[in-house]
Amino acid sequence: MKYWLLKSEPDTFSYTDLEHAPEGRTVWDGVRNYQARNIMRDDISVGDLAFFYHSSCKEPGIAGICRVAQTGLTDPSSLDPESEYYDPKSSADKPRWITIEVVAKCALKRVITLKELRQHDALKDMLLLNRGRLSVQPVTAEEWDYIMELA
Repeated sequence: MKYWLLKSEPDTFSYTDLEHAPEGRTVWDGVRNYQARNIMRDDISVGDLAFFYHSSCKEPGIAGICRVAQTGLTDPSSLDPESEYYDPKSSADKPRWITIEVVAKCALKRVITLKELRQHDALKDMLLLNRGRLSVQPVTAEEWDYIMELA
């Protein structure tokens, strides 16, 4: 199993929204970064776990945990002309944007803030704390375990 961190703006889609989605699952759509797309396409597997991270908000941080339920999906927003993520160069038979489906596993008792994560030397090499702009990023097993101890 591998571990990941998935970013979402809570005003758009929060961990609570995931919990209240039908069957507690959603397609992780709207990612328009090739590196993040490639991670979802090539590296993430069914059963992997991910931190659900609230970004671009007053207190960014890890709000919950989700599990990857499906991989290799065409991002439906790329095919929808009404979507802000529509891509006319993408088609059902030649999708440009590949995504995953995630299911809610559990909310954390408290949000572990970015500020708190930065205070721990054990996390100093974590991608989020260095080149954290990527919306889908790997988390090492050691980082995962350490953060779970904080939760």
